[in-house]
This record gives sequence, C-alpha cells and structure tokens, in this order.
Amino acid sequence: MSAASNALKKYFGYDKFRPLQEKVINSILQGNDALVIMPTGGGKSICYQIPAIIMEGVTIVVSPLIALMKDQVEGLRANGVSADYLNSSQTSGEQAEIIEKLIAGQIKLLYVSPEKLVSQDFYYLMLQLKVNLFAVDEAHCISVWGHDFRPEYTKMAYLKKQFPHVPIVALTATADNLTQKDIVSQLNLADPERFISSFDRPNLSLTVAPGRDKFKSILGFLRQRPHQSGIIYCLSRKATEGLAEKLRNAGVNAAYYHAGLSADERAKRQEDFINDEVPIICATIAFGMGIDKSNVRWVIHYNLPRNIESYYQEIGRAGRDGLKADTLLFYSFSDVIVHRKFIDESKLKEVSHAKLERIQQFCDAQICRRKILLSYFGEHLEEDCGNCDVCKNPSQLFDGTIIAQKAFSAVVRLKEQVAAGTLIDVLRGSSRQDIISKGYNQIKTYGAGKDIAHQDWQQYLLQLLNLGYITVAYDHGNALRLTEQAKEVLFGERLVKLVHLASMKSEPVIKPIEKKTSKQIDREGLFEALRKLRLQISRDENIPPYLIFSDATLHEMTQDKPTSEFEMKLISGVGVRKYQLYGELFINEILNFQQSKNREAKKSGESFYKTYEYYKQGFSVDEIASIRKVNPVTIYSHLASLYEKGADVDLYEFFSSRELEQIENAFRSLNYTENIKELYMYMGEEIEYYKIRLAISYLKVTSS
Repeated sequence: MSAASNALKKYFGYDKFRPLQEKVINSILQGNDALVIMPTGGGKSICYQIPAIIMEGVTIVVSPLIALMKDQVEGLRANGVSADYLNSSQTSGEQAEIIEKLIAGQIKLLYVSPEKLVSQDFYYLMLQLKVNLFAVDEAHCISVWGHDFRPEYTKMAYLKKQFPHVPIVALTATADNLTQKDIVSQLNLADPERFISSFDRPNLSLTVAPGRDKFKSILGFLRQRPHQSGIIYCLSRKATEGLAEKLRNAGVNAAYYHAGLSADERAKRQEDFINDEVPIICATIAFGMGIDKSNVRWVIHYNLPRNIESYYQEIGRAGRDGLKADTLLFYSFSDVIVHRKFIDESKLKEVSHAKLERIQQFCDAQICRRKILLSYFGEHLEEDCGNCDVCKNPSQLFDGTIIAQKAFSAVVRLKEQVAAGTLIDVLRGSSRQDIISKGYNQIKTYGAGKDIAHQDWQQYLLQLLNLGYITVAYDHGNALRLTEQAKEVLFGERLVKLVHLASMKSEPVIKPIEKKTSKQIDREGLFEALRKLRLQISRDENIPPYLIFSDATLHEMTQDKPTSEFEMKLISGVGVRKYQLYGELFINEILNFQQSKNREAKKSGESFYKTYEYYKQGFSVDEIASIRKVNPVTIYSHLASLYEKGADVDLYEFFSSRELEQIENAFRSLNYTENIKELYMYMGEEIEYYKIRLAISYLKVTSS
C-alpha cells in the first residue's frame, strides 16, 4: 500500500480514493503545478491534505471564508491531523502562539485568507517556514469570467515569482473554459497538469417548477422529507425573512440568513445550521460557500439563479456525502426582469446577459436537464439521466438529424463567427441588408431551412445547444461553435433526436416519494438513534455533527450494524482516531437499539398472540377488549398488524365496500400516507379512525 493510501485509511477511514484524487496527489508529490476541477462533494480537499500529511514542511491553504477555514481545521483535527488557521477573528496572542508552532514545524496545514497571504508580514513569515505546497481553494474567484470574482485573489500572482520551486494547486468546483484559462494565467502556473473530473452528480435529482403557489409546493416538499436539512435560496433579503417567518408559522424550524445581519448574527445562524439545531435556512447567495456540511439533503431555489455556474455551485451543497439528494428550482419571468436590471448596472453586460439567457433555456428545456448541465461544462452524456423531471415525464422525440445537419453545415460555412439570430436568418434565406453585404447569401446552406419557422429554429438550436452539439463563445459576440459530436453528425456517423415542439410540456410534475418498506423503517429508526447520539456528542464537544461521522457513514452503520472494533473499522469514514474517540459509543447504541427492537417484538408478539387466540374463538372486538382490559382501538390495531403478517383475519367484515373505495381514493390522493388523522380530515370526518386503520392494512396486503 502506498504512503498516500495509508494516510487515507489512517486519518480519514477510507479504503480507496475517488476518481482522479490519487492522480492529483501523485502529481503534487512530484512537484507539479495543477488545476483541479471537481464537483462539490467530489473530494477536492483530500487532493492537497494527503500530500500535506506526507510531505515535510507546511502546506499553505488559501480559503475565502473564515467559517470554511474553521470547519476544515476542526475536521482535520478530529482526524488526528495538526492544522490551524490565521485570520482576523483571532487575538494577537492567539496568532503569536500559532506562529510559534509554525516555526517549530508542528503544523502540517495552515489556512489563510487571500488578504493575509499577500500581506508583507505573512510573506516574511513564509520565508522562515518550509512551505511544501500552496493550495488555492475556490480558485474561480480569481477570474473575472468566474461567477464569484474577488479582486483580492488576483494579488496572488506573486507566489510563483517569490516561491518558484513550491508547487501550486488551484481547486474549484465550477470553471468553464474561459475561467480555467484565467486561473492558470493569473496564478502564473507553470505548465500545470489539468485534472477535470466529471461534473456529473448522479445522486442529485433535478426539478424545475413554475414559480406560482411556491409556498404551498414547498410545504408539500418538506412534508415528504421530515427531519432533513436543506437550503432555500432567495433573490432578496426581504424574501428570506418573509419565507422563514411563514415556515415558522407553519410549524417548520427555519431561520433566515443574508449579508444585512451583523457578523455575530450570521455566525450564530450558520453555526446553528451546521450543528443541526436549525435544519432549514432561507438565504441569499451570501450563504453557502463557507458551509462544509455533508448532510444537506435538498436545495430549493425560490428564485431563478443568475447563471448556470451559480446554480450548479448552489445545488452542489446538497448530497456532499454521496447519498440521494433533491433539488427544486422555481422559475418565473419576473425573476429574469430583476436579474436584467442588476446586469444593466454592472460590468460585463453582454456576457452576463448571455449567461442569464442560458439558465432560462435550461429551465424551458424539454430534454434531460443533466445533459444540459454537463454540456455547459463541456461534458457529453450519451444516455438520459432518469433522475430529472423531464426524464420522468418525457416529451415525444423524432429523428432531427437532417435539421441538425443543416444548422451545423451553416455554422461551418459561416466560419463559426455568427450568433444564433444571424444563423437562423441565413438558414431561412433572409434578405436583410447585413446578410447580403457580408455575402452570407452566397453560402450553400443559405435558405436551406426556410420551411421551418423562425421561432421553431430557435427551439431546435436551443435543443442542440443543450444536447452539447454546439457551444456559445461568450467572449466572441456569442458566436456558435461546433463540438466533436456535431462533426460526427455532419459526417453521418451519429443520429440526433429532437423533441417534437407540439409535445412540449408546460408544467413538469413533482413525483411523490416512494412508499417505505418495514425494513427501511427499521433502518431509519436506527439511523435516527445514531443521529441523536451524534448530535449529543457534537453539543458536548462543541463541534459540528458531520465532523464526528457523516450521514453516509451512519447509513453504512445501519446497513452493516457493526458490533465489534474489527467490524466498525470496516465502515467507510471510521479511521483510527475516529474509532478511538467514538467507536465504542456507536457500537453500544447499535446494540441497545437491537435489544430494544427484540424486546418490543417479543412484547407485541405475545400481546398480538393473546388477541388472535380470542379472535379465533369467535369473541367480538368489544368482548376481547373487555377481557384484556384495553381500549377496542388497541384490538383493532392488533388485528390490522396480524393481517399484515399473514394471519387468518377477515378485515372486510369491519367496513363496507363503499367505505373501502373512499379510503382507497384518499390513500392514493395523499401519496399513500398512513397518517390516520390526515386521511380522516380529507374524507370529511365521516369514517371512523379504526376503519381507516384496518382498510390501510387491507389495501397494503391486497395491492402488494
């Protein structure tokens, strides 16, 4: 086993690296500069943390937010790695103590802000240290083409000049081609190796919904996801406050966050969210970059994001542990108008407007949304994902190869120098003056698409763009360029499927979650017990719960139920240090849960058996209740459970056919909920509770 693999298992508890991690680590260990683009949750931090552990000296990590530094350092310390940070939140005495440790070689990773890094005092400090690596996190902030440009990042260009032999690794989750070039140029990276991971996050479901009845939709969404942690992104501060208040009034534990709060208030709310004290946060985009919380289970965009990069970055905060997570975007044209107003008051108007148009096209699209996202970042997905609202409710497709070939041929003959509007005019044979003056009417494909309406061409080009056959050169007047896949289409090597415009759906459907099995319910019970233990430990130790164990690690524990040190150390995420600190506590919780379930099963089994004996002897429910000195409702519950377990019980004698039909309709209408009160209210309070309970058991067995 290599030194890198040993460190991964010892300090982080993982048996193997994720895709590209080991290649990045080996390149850094060989002294190379590197540009690393990995999706949020893809394991970027490991790429520089492992080399830092292995190499002699200290790694300097540049991080834009104090909260992010704090989380990273706490996480490393919890894993037994010596790490610290220097920032404005510390006293001069605290900083002096850290500097002393640095000079003594007692710190492996030091996190600093870009402002700190470029200060003269810090430069002189670095001259006294054995710096083995510079890691620039959130590197897209250095680029004016990026979605979160920060001027202070541009001052880091001096690193390569002053420390030419120290490798630099730049890391980000989102960077298109322009941003990648800018990062390399601004940091003066020396012939860097580029490691571009897949942008695909298959664990994230993608849904776009119309921007009306949003609050009602959100309540329905949350009802299906009890106890889950999530973020709702809003466009304005006022919206975050109003939405959080409405949620609290509806009984939902939610808070709001925006830049208008004081620093102390922001820190408190962020900490409450990280520590699972407040599971739901309504926030502006000021919230999120500093959040290293792995168990965010969903992200909702209450308003349209300003571009695809922002959208991708923000949904990436869900499901960082690799488990299933959901995303929902509400889309309305009123949000577009607000964004346009902001853009008109900013620099780079043309590029920003074009990028806003792309996120609009993403929302309007009738093809696989994951394909659109990936094609935007230059990645081609052959198959539909099956995990977005469009895939779950597909439109009708047809062979659009000839349409595509006409468009691609025109792009080539126009030397990839024109935008979509001009291309359509050429295809339709427009006699516009500039078309004639530039000689576009002389090319072979002039007028080749005059049988297709202008607005239909717009839709077809949008589909081809979203499918990854063409790209937009934002820095060259939004000119259309062909990808390699488009060239295959031109040469007849690939077919293109397009959506029939007449079959396009105006409203996507948000599917209900699947009904849970009893096995899933048991696992969720154990997960909840482990989650509560983790929360208690986090409160006692004043650290975020996910730094103890991630949700993914807890889920693996519920699956494998380890009851020994050997078994527990086989769980992904349980390293040597983590087992020493928490291993036995979690083993004991698993044992206690199993013993409790066994006792419950034995007790309920004995009670059910007594009820069943009386029932088989012909006693009525009221008679059995009287003999056993319990409420008749309890006996009905016993009979329902016995029926589900396969006992010979005739439930049909307790309700009429009409009542069963009513209950079945309500059961289906409410997404198969087993909440008796909810069903009772839905049916106008006409059918008794016990009949509803019995009918549900009957329906569950007869429909399975």
